Amino acid sequence: MDKILLGSSPLEVSKICLGTMTFGEQNSEAEAHSQLDYALERGINFIDTAEMYPVMASAETQGSTERYIGSWLKKSGKRSEVVLASKVAGPNAQMHWIRSGKSNHDAANIRAAVEGSLRRLQTDHIDLYQLHWPSRNLPIFGASVFEPRKERASVAIEDTLAVLGKLVEEGKIGHVGVSNESSWGVCEYIKQAELHGLPRIASIQNLYNLTARHYETSLLDETCHRENVGLLAYSPLAFGQLTAKYLDDPQARGRLTIFPAGWSPRYIRPATIEAARQYAALAREHGLTPAQLALAWCYSRWFVASTIIGATSLEQLQHNIDAYDIKLSHEVIKAVDAIHAVLTNPGQ
Repeated sequence: MDKILLGSSPLEVSKICLGTMTFGEQNSEAEAHSQLDYALERGINFIDTAEMYPVMASAETQGSTERYIGSWLKKSGKRSEVVLASKVAGPNAQMHWIRSGKSNHDAANIRAAVEGSLRRLQTDHIDLYQLHWPSRNLPIFGASVFEPRKERASVAIEDTLAVLGKLVEEGKIGHVGVSNESSWGVCEYIKQAELHGLPRIASIQNLYNLTARHYETSLLDETCHRENVGLLAYSPLAFGQLTAKYLDDPQARGRLTIFPAGWSPRYIRPATIEAARQYAALAREHGLTPAQLALAWCYSRWFVASTIIGATSLEQLQHNIDAYDIKLSHEVIKAVDAIHAVLTNPGQ
């Protein structure tokens, strides 16, 4: 498994990252441990989690993902072999179980989040600590239009970086990153870090897949390239839609059938389903599974530092990792772009 330095940091991470948000909801503790063991056997040293996981989020399960990783770290003794990433939740009053629904990126919230994650993970430091979504108003999670009328009070970026800087000094976190961010946000984080001598962001964890290529069209690719911020691409299979399993069997077990209808509307839009249908047909025409096409696409993009993959079985995990060795032909890439030109970012 190839490894790369993550952005401007010294963190050497595998080109595939194990996403864990199914641990504690769709996967048991034993299954989580098996996935972690297998990922390490295949050369994956990068694990991503968050304080709010698993999904779908609930008061009953919140923190279970980190607890499962923590019990594995204690049992395996392999903490030194992995780059461990976690995330602090941003504002979301609906998740009332996280700090009484008042989670944000101020000093009190970030410190409480870090301490909680460290306890659950049974470690004394987190290598990469990320802001799960911005404190400020920004269209995310399926919204696509910036609306100034939705402006809200938010924590200043320099204040957020200040507390993160103190946590770095204390050795509780190693490096910092953002998630679900914009070009302006990346530039502002870098500007404030340089102005005030605060930690520079090493990474951005944003949505990227065949149905959601906004990263390429929003100038984030240029911004992150020039500022040396590594993209951690999440949801490369669009919650399973790009595997074609829901096309082949609308009742197939997965997030889009076991969670409430409309929970993640961007992946069930008619245009997203049609795009998935066309990409699946293209894959099969060239002797690939739909998942292999979708993952090989992400793995091959020059601006993707690491692709975050998740699975609910070892068989799925093996298939997803094996796709790393597939090299897409010029013909297939040209055909992908032709589909994208007609069905542009329906899953964004």
